Amino acid sequence: MFFVPIYIEAIRARPVLIFWAAALAQTAVWIAVPMLFYSAPPGDLAQLLATGHEFRFDAGVGPPLASWLAEIAFRGAGLFGVYVLAQICVVTAYWCVFTLGRAIVGPSHAAMAVLLMVGIALFTVPSPDFGPPILTMAFWAVVLQQYWQAAIKRRKRSWYGLGCAAALMLLSSDAALLLLGALVVFTAVTGRGRKALEAPEPWIVGIALVVFLLLHLVWLQGMWLQGSEDSLKPLLERLRDAQSAGLNTSAWLRLLAALALAHAGLAILLVLAVGWPRVRAAPAPPIARPHADPFAVIFVKIFALVPALLATIAAVVAGQKLPIGGAAPLVVLSGLGIVLAAGDSIALYHQRVLGFAWSGLLLVPAAFVPLLIVLLPWTIGMDLKIAQPANAMGEFFAESFQRRTGQKLAIVTGDPRTAALVALAAPSRPSVFSDADPSRTPWVTADDIRKKGAVVVWLAADTSPTPPPDIKIYFPDLVAEVPRTFDRPVQGRLPLLRVGWGVIRPGSVAPAQ
Repeated sequence: MFFVPIYIEAIRARPVLIFWAAALAQTAVWIAVPMLFYSAPPGDLAQLLATGHEFRFDAGVGPPLASWLAEIAFRGAGLFGVYVLAQICVVTAYWCVFTLGRAIVGPSHAAMAVLLMVGIALFTVPSPDFGPPILTMAFWAVVLQQYWQAAIKRRKRSWYGLGCAAALMLLSSDAALLLLGALVVFTAVTGRGRKALEAPEPWIVGIALVVFLLLHLVWLQGMWLQGSEDSLKPLLERLRDAQSAGLNTSAWLRLLAALALAHAGLAILLVLAVGWPRVRAAPAPPIARPHADPFAVIFVKIFALVPALLATIAAVVAGQKLPIGGAAPLVVLSGLGIVLAAGDSIALYHQRVLGFAWSGLLLVPAAFVPLLIVLLPWTIGMDLKIAQPANAMGEFFAESFQRRTGQKLAIVTGDPRTAALVALAAPSRPSVFSDADPSRTPWVTADDIRKKGAVVVWLAADTSPTPPPDIKIYFPDLVAEVPRTFDRPVQGRLPLLRVGWGVIRPGSVAPAQ
């Protein structure tokens, strides 16, 4: 008797149900994992919240929308709210891919495209680390979906949806100009794109976007001018250097290889679906679709590949180790591109194994998180950022400052990561000051430190109260305390987590000029 798994039939008969089941399952997993097992926010989330806490335009770290939204979510529901916000961005990207795919290849193949996206690592394990890449991924997916509706399907209202998403992209990421520029060039060089420009709506939207474009350029200029290493002259000299050509090529290939490696799970699903290793069992009845518009094939191929090429090249030119704007926006159309390349009729082999493989790609990385938190400290002695005792650190330094000065802690400085964790967990939510580069934290001045005082923190290797040289230079009169030891959730073979610290009393110590 021939047997077809129920999920195969559901892809054929209930693709919308399959989409929501897959998207919500992934959302639930990656909200639950950080809430249950992370004792500190992942990646740069603490620094992002420290920036968003000030609600400033002149933060010196680029477009601010991601930090603002993260701060709003944190004030409303703590880190749970931030993790939910991150998954809303992922589901938004999935929904836009599904609706775009439904218009191009039909609902069943669109559902398969979304199912393949679970195999892209950038949408799973790193997704709780909310930031500009995650937010831009959602807006870029909206832009692509609305562009198809506006320019190809001639739905005039969609131009305004595209304009809103593009404006928010310009407020979110330093990659927005690159991504939107690629869309503008595509419109200008294709016949359908030029035909769409005959309507007044795209011009109205374009004029409105000029304001956001100017703001975006101001932020980019501020980021570009920070630090001598990022100035224009050294960059041009590096590009003219013949010896650096090979190094730049190697760096570019490494970035492309990293993007390809992020698709490893998708590749596993693809290999199983096409019938390797070979089996005698017949595939499920093919899932067919109408022939795709050749222009749609070109559209998906270009925006599945060109943004990744441009962002990686720009990263190499700028001397950055990651693609401009992060990798997440660059892989939005990978699943849809694979489905389009598979043809009008897709026969799925290894139906049962495919279901188990997809479930494994969803659940195994999540199951590995607590396992790694327990095993890594005992085996290789790796100190995971997500396993640092943020709450204990914030409560101790806030209480110590208030006990010594009679005032609530208002400013934290020193080691950037440690200071951001303390500021995030302290009850008073103090501001973070960067003594290494004060231009990155213009919301705190030397007068603020004199008036309000501060706590200076750094990671200490031993019990010596001597601060690092850079902190000693900036705060020459700082009296350091004996480093405080904090218990990790899993200590293992790791050295003790010692945090050196000192209190600047209000009105007592002035930083160096």
